[in-house]
Amino acid sequence: MKFAKKMTCALTLSVMTLLPVVSGQVFAAPVAASAQKATTSLVQQLSGLQRFTADFEQTTKVATNNKPLQKKGLTGQHMNQTFKGSMKVERPGKFYWETTSPAKQTIVTTGKEVWIYDPDLQQAVRQSLDDQVANTPALLLSGNTNQIMQSYRVTQPDRTKLYFTLFPKQQDGAFQSLTISFGANKAPNLMILQDSLGQTTYVRFSNIKVNAAIPASVFKFESPKGTDIIDQ
Repeated sequence: MKFAKKMTCALTLSVMTLLPVVSGQVFAAPVAASAQKATTSLVQQLSGLQRFTADFEQTTKVATNNKPLQKKGLTGQHMNQTFKGSMKVERPGKFYWETTSPAKQTIVTTGKEVWIYDPDLQQAVRQSLDDQVANTPALLLSGNTNQIMQSYRVTQPDRTKLYFTLFPKQQDGAFQSLTISFGANKAPNLMILQDSLGQTTYVRFSNIKVNAAIPASVFKFESPKGTDIIDQ
C-alpha cells in the first residue's frame, strides 16, 4: 500500500459553543483567532522547529457502522489498530519514519523522492515526491512553511491555545482536515486527522527532542542486499 494511503486519516475535534453554568457562573466559549493571526502563529511554531525527533503511537479509529468501508468488506474491527515506532525530521524536506510494531516498515525522504521499505517482503518502493505524497500529514512536519500556507486554510479554534486545524484548499488531498497540537517545548505532541471515509487517526508523540543534531546518514536509504526495488 502506498505511503499516502497508509497515512491517510481523519480529524474530529469539537469546540463547544457555550460551556454550562457552574456555581452560578457562565463561562464563555473559547474565542478563535482570525485567519491571519492563526496562520502567523502556526508559521512561528513550525519555523522554530528545524529538527524534531520523537517516538510515536498512531491509532486509527473507524465506526462499526461505516458504510463506505463496509462496501469494501472492512469494518471497524478490521481497521481499528495501533502502530508504534520512531520518527525524525529535519527541515526542509528530510523525513524518517520507522514503524516497529505490529509490523516493521521504514519510510525515508530527502525531499525529492520517498522510499518505503518492508523488510518482511524484502521490498522497497521508490516514489517521486509529487504533490499528493508531499501533502501526506506526517510529511508536513518536514515541509516548506510557505508551501504549507499556500495549500491549507489555517484555523486556531482557541487563540490562547497552541492547536491548529488545517483544511486542504484542494479537495482531492490525502485528508479532509488535520489538527496539530503543540506542547510546552513548542514541538507537536498530537496530530488528529480525518478523511472522507470517516476514519479518525490520532498520532501521539513522546520522548520528544527539539533541534538536536541528527546524523545525515539517517536520511540516506540504502536497500539491503536481495531487496526488490519497485519504482512508482
